[in-house]
Amino acid sequence: MKTTSIQGRGRRQSPRRAAGGTQATILAAAANEFAASGPAGARMDAIADAAGVNKALLYYYFKSKESLYHAVIEEHFEIFNREAIALLSGPGAARTVLLRYAALHFDFISSRLRYAGLYQQLMMTGGKPLERLVRKYFVPRSRALWALLDRGMKNGEFRKADRMHTAVSIVSMIVFYFSAAQVMQLIGHADAYSKPNLKRRKQEVLDFIRFGLFANPEAPLP
Repeated sequence: MKTTSIQGRGRRQSPRRAAGGTQATILAAAANEFAASGPAGARMDAIADAAGVNKALLYYYFKSKESLYHAVIEEHFEIFNREAIALLSGPGAARTVLLRYAALHFDFISSRLRYAGLYQQLMMTGGKPLERLVRKYFVPRSRALWALLDRGMKNGEFRKADRMHTAVSIVSMIVFYFSAAQVMQLIGHADAYSKPNLKRRKQEVLDFIRFGLFANPEAPLP
């Protein structure tokens, strides 16, 4: 009878894990190609070469270039939602949690500057793919943010305000900066993405939230 050592089995990678690793490699390569060339200009050949796989494998996993593009975007949303909802729904003073959430959102985009244009293109394109992503990711995250704002207003940490418009204002302050970087360069803001400017922008956003929403903005955070 043929036997297999436990040590040998331990070194062997399961087919499911191998497939997951291959898909992750493809998604990383695709993200770079889409960021460099845009969804229309991206080439499946280039993605396959960068991932070190046969192009047929791309279609096996993702069916089309459009499906691969949506998978790239969804992966980023899934990562952010996981962290954001855990933070928004967790314990702590509402003031502290809100500032941490704004910082998390800002840092998440800052670490993915090359992909900011991809999100913007998806928002402008609309259609069923966007509707699905909104239902799956935006809706639960928005509800968690609304619940935090409600909690802060009820316990007196925040001034009374419309929670939806407050949430939109907070997100807009963060997102718009990254989508308008080229415009800001044209009006004299030399490098919106330099480390000093990103640090300054992040602090300005946090200060704006604090002094615009907090009932007592000068009070130290717990």
